[in-house]
Amino acid sequence: MDQKYLGFQCIHCSQEFEPARVRYVCSSCGGNLQITYDYKKIRRVLTKQALAKNPITSIWRYLDILPVSGSSGLSPLQIGWTPLYPSVQGGLGDKLGLKRLFFKDDGRNPSASFKDRAGAIAVARAFDVGENLITGASTGNAASSLACVSVPLGMKTIIFVPQTAPQAKIAQLLVFGATVVAVKGTYDQAFDLCLEATQAYGWYNRNTGYNPFTREGKKTCSFEIAEQLDWAVPDFVIVPVGDGNIISGVWKGFKDLHALGLIDRLPKLLGVQGGESDSVKRAFEGNGKIEAVSGATIADSISVSIPRDGEAAVQALRESGGLAIGVSDAEILTGMRRLAREEGVFAEPAAAAAVAGLLQAQARGVFRTEDKIVTLITGNGLKDVASAMKAVGQPFSISPTMDDLRQLMLRLGLDSATK
Repeated sequence: MDQKYLGFQCIHCSQEFEPARVRYVCSSCGGNLQITYDYKKIRRVLTKQALAKNPITSIWRYLDILPVSGSSGLSPLQIGWTPLYPSVQGGLGDKLGLKRLFFKDDGRNPSASFKDRAGAIAVARAFDVGENLITGASTGNAASSLACVSVPLGMKTIIFVPQTAPQAKIAQLLVFGATVVAVKGTYDQAFDLCLEATQAYGWYNRNTGYNPFTREGKKTCSFEIAEQLDWAVPDFVIVPVGDGNIISGVWKGFKDLHALGLIDRLPKLLGVQGGESDSVKRAFEGNGKIEAVSGATIADSISVSIPRDGEAAVQALRESGGLAIGVSDAEILTGMRRLAREEGVFAEPAAAAAVAGLLQAQARGVFRTEDKIVTLITGNGLKDVASAMKAVGQPFSISPTMDDLRQLMLRLGLDSATK
């Protein structure tokens, strides 16, 4: 492995390890690990000038600060470099009085999810260590992402999901050829069973938090945001939070950029949790300890009882001087509807939670008019059509006659003839 990747440091006890000494978590305390780099060396090659000349438009443009060799196992799919939309004229920015509001649409990734970033790095790492089968547990998105990015590389996948996962996500898994194990239980139970299977069968495990390489994929979103804003750091980045690995990855990305001298300050993070799946919020507002909660929320992608990267998420929020917000199912559905109708972006419930957090934070006076705010849209709305229908209701049904149509148009105030 290239010397840019030095090893690991435990997020909990701070113990450091050389790459060969550990595979997943801290051998001393069981805490999640952070990957460390030789920033001095990387500074010489990863510059603004070099990036400006780099023709690659995917996460692999940042290979100099990713912990994979690049010799094999790089998915050829278009992962990352997703659009960063400024709020449209007359959209949410104008209506909320926010002049510099942006939406990072990661629903444009190959499996329609932010999680493709992590899946790609996990698969590349599996190739680096000589594995040909990878497993993971997920509420759906991480699993479908892993199955998707593995296909072009011939990597076999065994996926554990709760039986309650949306059918669209299970369909994705099956279409991509994964071996799918639907567990009669919660996501947390599927996660634990996947870990047991890893120990029993020796499979390479991609599980969120447990595998430190997942955070490295997710940090690439921050690199893109910085480049797309011409290196002007946002004041706030709004992130939906379940296991906590996305927000810890976003923070790792900005810290990497700062350590490399590519940005001169760091953003504040605003973490958004749904319903009773608010363990990170409770820990952030309390003593910092992650404790189990019911996990109930309409946003299945962030429905978690025990966040598997919760400690790192709390650290990220505190270090950034940020804020944790809880939103109801009703607020999530409102966020989904408003984002689609006012910005033209269709988000699944977990992604819409970030929009709900934006709306609530603005109502609470968190933002200034001039603040530069980036809201992460982490998954496409087609991932969970049933929830989308709850947000918008049913279509109008009429007989195939002009009389019925005229009555409907009259009722809707659309009866005036237009050219």
